[in-house]
Amino acid sequence: MGGSTIDYIIIGCYLIGIAVYGIVSGGRQKSVKDYFLGSTKVPWWAVCFSIVAAETSTLTFISIPGLAYATNLNFLQVTFGYLIGRIVVAFVFLPAYNKGELTTAYSYLENRFGIKTRSFASIVFLFTRTAADGVRLFATAIPLKLMLDINYPVAIVIIAIVSLVYTYTGGVKGIIWVDVVQMFIYIGGAVIAAFFLVYLIPGGINTVFSAAEVSGKLSIFNFGFENGISGFFQQPYTLIGGLIGGAFLSMASHGTDQLIVQRLLTTKDLKASQKAIIGSGVIVVIQFFIFLLVGVMLYAYYGPTGMKTDEIFPFFIIKQLPAGITGIIIAGLFAAAMSTLAGSMSSLSSSTVLDLYMPLTASRKDEQSKLKLSRYITVFWAVMLILAAVFFMNSSTAVVELALSISSFTYGGLLGTFLLGILVKKARQEDALAAFMAGIFIMITVISLKIVAWTWFTIIGVAATLIIGGLLSVLSNKERIK
Repeated sequence: MGGSTIDYIIIGCYLIGIAVYGIVSGGRQKSVKDYFLGSTKVPWWAVCFSIVAAETSTLTFISIPGLAYATNLNFLQVTFGYLIGRIVVAFVFLPAYNKGELTTAYSYLENRFGIKTRSFASIVFLFTRTAADGVRLFATAIPLKLMLDINYPVAIVIIAIVSLVYTYTGGVKGIIWVDVVQMFIYIGGAVIAAFFLVYLIPGGINTVFSAAEVSGKLSIFNFGFENGISGFFQQPYTLIGGLIGGAFLSMASHGTDQLIVQRLLTTKDLKASQKAIIGSGVIVVIQFFIFLLVGVMLYAYYGPTGMKTDEIFPFFIIKQLPAGITGIIIAGLFAAAMSTLAGSMSSLSSSTVLDLYMPLTASRKDEQSKLKLSRYITVFWAVMLILAAVFFMNSSTAVVELALSISSFTYGGLLGTFLLGILVKKARQEDALAAFMAGIFIMITVISLKIVAWTWFTIIGVAATLIIGGLLSVLSNKERIK
């Protein structure tokens, strides 16, 4: 399909410039704490923007407009749940985390239950994050493949290497400051695309709304009761399913996932981290609305086509926009992607080093040796993400739903274990581990049978983990009394 010379220059300059900025803004790291926690001196507003950028991968940039193009605005119901979930994280999880000297999300589990629970949770995170962000890396390769007419593996490697450069050198502090810039770039790219769509569609915004209204594209709220109970639970985007599913998914991703918790631990105190997490929820609702609206505009412009929904927005960007503008928006797409990928590399590396390696060997190496090892492990996880992306590139499922479904396999058990520690005071490590594993197996069964939509996955896993963990704690306490 190709692009113009000016587009390539803009994208090339952006990729080089953002890598250099990440290296410079990260400063010089002297310790593992500097590398993974930014010395806990990052302002809350920067962390807020960084959280939004980290969770807003290419999935949002290309798959959410594609989802609205194919359906309607019902996905917005899920984002309202995202905000509710973050408020719970701010006032339930973060105060619990703030009581101790935590280095990762899973340090809390060691303090509450023991080292085995921390290690198991970390291992589950490593596998889940690698798979889910492998999907996101593949999604990023779609427009690069279309522009350069290269194969997917080459496109995947290019994006991963650029992200690795400033992650390797700048650490989490460099990642956060790059994220601040990249959030405004990709949102700006979406807004520019929306303006061009209005300009290119005969009749402008009036045509957009009239075409969307006729085809039902403007529907936001869906109660979903028209197909009975089984039909209700098999619809992903109902009001109740969206609010509950979005809330529990957000509680899991922002309260127990190292990708986000790592950023929250870089703030100076509890109040700062609470402002960062709640503020990110408000921004996310707004930004999802923008991307969904772009999808509605794409439908008004193209009408029904035989293209994959994940390709419709990249196709418009490359084929219809003028030279220069295409380069800016593709740079925005890469901004969305690299913020997530860099954060993923850092969080995978931090969890490996801080949760698995250092508890066993902390006294055997000096600080510089541990810092060097941390960087090598970052490279290792970059390679693992590339391999995961190649594995998922032949999937026929919309990438946004594929990534969220992968996370849902383990999010329920993970969130349920955290809640067990907070809510059930008598639960022991054996109870937590058994409940955690049971929650994962139950979710594998539920997802394999396809009896409910993905928005219900996390709450089912949480309920199963809490019920099993609570019952085991009661039984174990009775045994101790005897």
